[in-house]
Amino acid sequence: MIETTDVAIIGAGPSGTIAAALLRKEGRRVVVLEKTHFPRFSIGESLLPQCMEFIAEAGMLDAVNNAGFQYKNGAAFARDGLKAAFDFRDKFSVGMGTTFQVQRASFDHLLAEEAAKMGADIRFGHCIEAFAYDESDRPLLTFADSEGQRHQLSAGFVLDASGFGRVLPRLLDLELPSDFPLRMSLFTHIEDNISDSRHDRDKILIVVHPNLDDVWYWLIPFNNGRCSLGVVAPKGFFDNEVGAPEQLLREAVDASPDLVQLLVDARFDTPVSQIGGYACNVKSLWGKGYALLGNAGEFLDPVFSSGVTIAMKSASLAAPLASRSLDGENIDWESEYAQPLRLGVDTFRTYVRSWYDGSFQKVIFSQGQQTQVRAMISSILAGYAWDTDNPFVRESQRRLKTLIELCDGAAPSGETRSFGEVGPCC
Repeated sequence: MIETTDVAIIGAGPSGTIAAALLRKEGRRVVVLEKTHFPRFSIGESLLPQCMEFIAEAGMLDAVNNAGFQYKNGAAFARDGLKAAFDFRDKFSVGMGTTFQVQRASFDHLLAEEAAKMGADIRFGHCIEAFAYDESDRPLLTFADSEGQRHQLSAGFVLDASGFGRVLPRLLDLELPSDFPLRMSLFTHIEDNISDSRHDRDKILIVVHPNLDDVWYWLIPFNNGRCSLGVVAPKGFFDNEVGAPEQLLREAVDASPDLVQLLVDARFDTPVSQIGGYACNVKSLWGKGYALLGNAGEFLDPVFSSGVTIAMKSASLAAPLASRSLDGENIDWESEYAQPLRLGVDTFRTYVRSWYDGSFQKVIFSQGQQTQVRAMISSILAGYAWDTDNPFVRESQRRLKTLIELCDGAAPSGETRSFGEVGPCC
């Protein structure tokens, strides 16, 4: 017997549950098929303020605000004694300026519970095996439950929110290699024992290797004296090293004086995980009866914590389009979904590329920044990468190039000058 629903969603992560909630608000029947059982570990723990707009849109803001997660108001940066910080409340774009740093096991579980309360049918331990079309030309999913029993689900529309599982890209041969270099990350959770005087726990800390522009570390404090700690580097950075993942992570941390000082009392008490080659792309973000959300479609890099933001933005865009398609509307998925989503993705891409070649790092650590320019950059770091009122979104490559050139010439012979003094850039 083939079951039917209005919309089938693959994956119960943030994009899947936000989409499910939005569709339930439209009165649509929604079945969410999730391979794992929640709560489960995931990285991507530092949310951006833009995420809160999507959480509010889905009707989950009170639940998230009341969950006791670590408050976050910005991002701090360090490199061999240099320090910088951005307060997301001091931003150019309209919208929320604070958010949370979350342990994803509990955060994702909370969003799933909220979507279920709204009437979404969320089923854990269900693995998608095939995608086809039924006799009525509707998408047809074949899946196995946790006991190995196979079932079929016919849906009016399918949203793939499977993240790095990338279910439909694999089944439908949609995967493309990323044009980003191959990178690898080692990460864990630790008892950090960092005092408030040594780091503002309301901010994520991004530390650059003292000698290598393309090696960086994240430290994401939680509300319980613990933090997420990771290092990202080209794969070759680890190729000549010998040892278990924890040893490699510790050796990488020891190369940064900033982290050595900060983590002097830390206790490594959780196994270290690793992931490599995570950047990905696809031939298309949509097709007949389906669309790809978040990391199932494209993932850039973890450096600016953009993954969950892009995932939630994709859900916010796709859910109403899927609902309209159920009413028989002819949706132009390229112009109404793919192109708007890529606007922000390409904005992030500009800054990620510039981060790894070291040029955006000059902007981050530059002194005497013009207030308005700083607010515009803060907006992008806060996730507002779709705000075309911001010149650094609307013309991201040209504006950033100009800003970098100003930073290069802003302080000759150690002299500090503001961006305003060397000419307008916006």
